[in-house]
Amino acid sequence: MKIVIIGGVAGGMSAATRLRRLMDDAEIIIFEKGPFVSFANCGLPYYVSGEIAARDALLVQTPESLKARFDLDVRPMHEVTAISTEDNTVTVVSNGESYTESYDKLILSPGAKPFVPEIEGLAAANNAFALRNVPDLDQIMQAITDRTKEAVVIGAGFIGLEMAENLHKLGLNVTIVERAPHVLPPLDEEMAAYVKNELVAQGVKVYTSDSAIRFEDAGKTIVLESGQQLKSDITILSVGVQPESSLAEKAGLTLGLRSGIVVNDKYQTSNPDIFAVGDAIVVKQQITGQDALISLASPANRQGRQVADVIAGLDRKNQGSIGTAIVRAFNIAAASTGLSERQAKMANLPFAVVHVSGKDHAGYYPNATDIMLKLVFNPESGEIYGAQAVGQKGIDKRIDILVTAIKGPLTIFDLPELEFTYAPPFGSAKDPVNMAGYAAMNIAEGLSESIQWHELKDELAKGKVLLDVRSPGEIKQGAFPNAINIPVNELRERMVELDPEIDYIVSCHSGLRSYIAERQLKQHGFNVQNLDGAFALYKTILPEELIYV
Repeated sequence: MKIVIIGGVAGGMSAATRLRRLMDDAEIIIFEKGPFVSFANCGLPYYVSGEIAARDALLVQTPESLKARFDLDVRPMHEVTAISTEDNTVTVVSNGESYTESYDKLILSPGAKPFVPEIEGLAAANNAFALRNVPDLDQIMQAITDRTKEAVVIGAGFIGLEMAENLHKLGLNVTIVERAPHVLPPLDEEMAAYVKNELVAQGVKVYTSDSAIRFEDAGKTIVLESGQQLKSDITILSVGVQPESSLAEKAGLTLGLRSGIVVNDKYQTSNPDIFAVGDAIVVKQQITGQDALISLASPANRQGRQVADVIAGLDRKNQGSIGTAIVRAFNIAAASTGLSERQAKMANLPFAVVHVSGKDHAGYYPNATDIMLKLVFNPESGEIYGAQAVGQKGIDKRIDILVTAIKGPLTIFDLPELEFTYAPPFGSAKDPVNMAGYAAMNIAEGLSESIQWHELKDELAKGKVLLDVRSPGEIKQGAFPNAINIPVNELRERMVELDPEIDYIVSCHSGLRSYIAERQLKQHGFNVQNLDGAFALYKTILPEELIYV
């Protein structure tokens, strides 16, 4: 069998090497239009600052090494310009010459390309770059000189934040511009607020709900929609990606969501001899069953292996993806998996939310750091829809656990049953994941009723009263306007000060003491709700609405 693969890197090369392990007699040809067929594209931003010191470290494999180990015919700088589905051939251009190559099976792995918005003056901006591959990286590095002082990153997604951090580490003054209301749009607003606060603390300027509308002076001046003007010596465009599906479209293959290539559960396109994997394909969001574009390395690698299995005759199914990602922004990490609260709401799913704060390891052991963990779930069935976490350490561990739970599938009722390795340097006897399960169960079983930070103002306007059960010393560090303060340890004795005819919302610092207060009050006939995430979360997202003595 002769198999031709268009595009290397994650999906294409995973398919090629797996095919060789399964079909030693197959002829396998890989066409890559760029100079590098296998490189660490997720590591590109870290070379900018020198955190990854050697450029060669980004080059995972070469045509020579792939030929020696796997007998693969890898052809870099060969661009496939057309696919003929009638006679199963592709047209290839290299060094200005064109030729055709036949195939029995064809795998498309063209990836995604940066989305470049139509902005006035952008074409004349010779200091504006997108980052997708090693040649892009080389252009950026050549553009950075001793005279480069001001950097602007347009787009505050994962790559945008990585580039902002690494440009800042070079000593540049960095400004981020994000059209969405907050940085890291895949996260919910209150979780992304932790990341924004860290960026600002590091000296990065952040403009949200704003966008570039014009480039002037060959890109040296950027005019924002708000009227703000930014000076820029180098600009990174990181406003998202879109499927590189032009070749598939020309071949008459069926396209779907945002021009992604439509495939079945065997990765076959609308032509049974042509398969597709990676960032260019439409996948099923496993939780909702809806079409989605999930441009991430892990799914692309898995898809490449699975399509090879399918072609080799093994029974494999494309089960879709849930979308799991993590990013570091200076001293904080943020990760997410599955559906956000916003996505659950848009999908009209029955959902509830809990925020749990904890430590990455035992709090009494030195250097413990905070974790804020958010769980989105179905309060009726216990199905876990998604999770987000922010903190300095241990974020990947908690989200990876919850990825496994979602894929299991486990429910919120299973989370307290999970047994983790524990010793003070490594974790807590009650891990934040366990605690998220307990908190979610309290909601599902009617033991607790919570409201979210964005609901507080409206609920208070209805006549409800906020009861803050923190200590007087904590109140001095910031307080809710018009709140009643009764420390939780005094609540039993001072409960007579409260009116059973009034509905109360209880808050503390993190939500633990307020839950204790909620249980006490409910068992004495009071109608009480718990402010999920409590003061700490509210202060992170809406500090201007608090009183500081």
